[in-house]
Amino acid sequence: MDFVTFLIVSFCLFFLGLMGIFLNRKNVLLVLMSVELMLLSINFNFLITASYIDDRFGQIFAIFVLTVAAAESSIGLAILVAYYRLQGTIALEQINHIKG
Repeated sequence: MDFVTFLIVSFCLFFLGLMGIFLNRKNVLLVLMSVELMLLSINFNFLITASYIDDRFGQIFAIFVLTVAAAESSIGLAILVAYYRLQGTIALEQINHIKG
């Protein structure tokens, strides 16, 4: 498989994550999973490009993105658990009504 094929796979993963965000507006967990899928596709793109040009900076940057993604997931899930304990639901429609 060549470089362009891997880029197409990365684009398809990113597109699936983007569609997961736009098509599913009711479940917060699925929105977070879609964001993680988009970050995974970006990491895949970094790794493919680093392998293609024989450079290690893409691999190092992918590790940093994985670190940020792990922190984002843990903080997002902690906020959702705290919100569920207070409100009893994590429906996205009701979360959007909270402003202030």
